[in-house]
Order: sequence, then structure tokens, then C-alpha cells
Amino acid sequence: MTTSLPTPALRPTTPRPAPRGLSGVLRPRRRPAEVAVTVTPPTRPARPGTVVASAIYDDGARRSSHVRLGETFRALRSRPGGMAWIDLDRPDATELATLAAEFDLHALAVEDAVQAHQRPKLERYGDTLFVVLRAARYVDAAEEVEFSELHVFVGPDFVVTVRHGGSPNLAEVRERLEADPAMLARGPEAVLYAILDAVVDGYLPVVSGLENDIDEIESQVFASGAEASRRIYELSREVADFQRAVRPLRQVLHALTQGFSKYKVDDELQANLRDVADHLTEVAERVETHRGALRDILTVNATLVAQRQNEEATVQNEEIKKISSWAAILFAPTVVGGIYGMNFDVMPELHWAFGYPFALGLMLAVSGVLWMVFRLRHWI
Repeated sequence: MTTSLPTPALRPTTPRPAPRGLSGVLRPRRRPAEVAVTVTPPTRPARPGTVVASAIYDDGARRSSHVRLGETFRALRSRPGGMAWIDLDRPDATELATLAAEFDLHALAVEDAVQAHQRPKLERYGDTLFVVLRAARYVDAAEEVEFSELHVFVGPDFVVTVRHGGSPNLAEVRERLEADPAMLARGPEAVLYAILDAVVDGYLPVVSGLENDIDEIESQVFASGAEASRRIYELSREVADFQRAVRPLRQVLHALTQGFSKYKVDDELQANLRDVADHLTEVAERVETHRGALRDILTVNATLVAQRQNEEATVQNEEIKKISSWAAILFAPTVVGGIYGMNFDVMPELHWAFGYPFALGLMLAVSGVLWMVFRLRHWI
């Protein structure tokens, strides 16, 4: 059953000075005096604990902290020129629908934030930026790369971060920004910069961990380890996944830098974003080098495996030659003994006085000749 409800307490209609920055020439949202909203009662309550942190900032300082989204909305309405930063952990569709209604978030962006599994990208919906990031963390114990997804909505006076994983540590990002009021005072774009910086900084330990793994694999390959091929394949997949996180992010940063002049981004933010872009370029180049090194290692490993198989086949052939040679040498006396062992009354040399010595001599002579032949051919 649906009911028509008026919106709760409305934000003052006094226009705010629009901050300049990455999200464009931003305008304060204007709402009509009364709006009829069709609300469908949820089938289950929202999961507790999805709001990780929610605070209102003004002039580079935290003014208030809140547990519920409604409290945050009311506090932001009461502070013109302020900024809200809401951090959510795997919210459901109901919570994001509440945010979408308050901040005019586009339905497609909200759908992406709920479903996750998106590639890094930057999309602009009116005066709101929607950024998807893939953070990475190197797990040393398992020697593998763990990926997380982060969605960021950046508007005129708000930042909404939606986590799908544990990286990056947004609590540390928030603390670092709060310790730099001059940067935080630059508004939502400063928060976006800090998040991008944290994501790219998190890539550096991953690159170092992959380098160590590649060095170990090189030693394992030349030490003729049996598991080298499998480990090369697994590491190649990790590097490829990591590259799929890094490469699209370069396009995101390129799109942001291209909008510097158009949207009159603060000079300090421009310099910081260029620095982040430089670090990301370094990471991308090192990842590409790792992928090329793994291709070379895989080729070398295949060559060494083929060489080892040839060596094993050669050893087996030598053994077969020796066995065959001695079998032929022993076969000759067997033939002579079998012939003279037949119980026929009329046989040449059967009743000859020198028949027995002659048979033994024949056996030895044939065996000796065969031994010399095989010896000259290096079979024995």
C-alpha cells in the first residue's frame, strides 16, 4: 500500500554561494515548497551499521557528527555553505534511495552503487560527479592481491562514499583531511582528491609485492621447480586484474584534469591531482613492465620444461639402448643352447667328441662379437 506524504523539514531556499571545483559550476538545489512523494513501505528494516561515518564540515572544520541520515540532512540544511560527508558500507537500495531523494542522485548511478562490480569510471549527472574506484591491497601471507570497490558521489555541498570492501581506509583519509583545514575548506573536491590519493598510494605496496613474487618465480624457474608454471599463470592473472583497475583510473584522472579550466578548479587542487596522476602513471608503467616480465618468464619456463623433457627422453633412450644391447648379447647363447638342446637322434656334431666345446665356443664368440659391435656404437 502506498501513501502520499509531504517532505520533511525543508532546506532554506536562500541560495548559497556555489563552490568552484571538479563538480562543475555548482548550483544550490532548490526545492518547491511542498512535494508529494510516493513512499512504498520497505519489506524489511535497513541493516544497522551501514552508516560508517557522517559529519558536517564548514570552513575546514568538523561542526557535527551524526548516526542517522535524517540527522545529517537536517544539520546540512541548517548550515548554509557547509558540506556533508557520508560514508556507507554496502548500503541497501532503501538507504541509497533516501540519499538519492535528498541529493538528487541519478537513478543509473544509484543502481551501479547498489550492484557494484563496476570498472573504474567517471560520470557527470548535472552538478553531481559519480566516480567508481577499485582499490587494491597486497596480502603478503597469501601472496595475492585483494580488490575492493569504492563509489563516490560528489555534489555542490556533499560527498557520499559507498564502500564494497575494506580498502582504502577512509577513516585515515578523513583524519588526514581534518588535520589540514586549509585543504578541507576547499570543499567536496578536496575530499575526492584525498580519496584518489589514498587509492593510488595503496597501489604502490601492491606493485612492490608483485615485484617480489616475480623475483621468487625467476629463482623457482631456474631451480627447476615443479610448481613454477602454475604460479606464473596465477601471478599473471593477478597482474592482469590489477592492470584492469589501474588503466581505467588513468582515464578518470585525465578527464578530471581536462576540466580544470572549464570548471575553474582551485590551483592547489590542480597541483595535487597532477601529482596523483604522475604517481598513477608510474604505477601503470611498472605494472606493464611486470606483465611483460611474466610473459618472458613464461616463455623461458616453457623452454626449460621442454629442455628437461628432452634430457629425460635422452637418458631414457640411453637406458633402452643398454638394455637392448645386453638382451641381444644374452639372446645369442640362448639360441645356440636351444638348438643343441633339442632331443633329436640325428643331429650334426651331436655325437662328435668336440661338440660340447664347439657349442660353448660358438656361444662365447657370438656374444663377444655382439659386445664389440655395441661397444663401438657406444650403446654399452
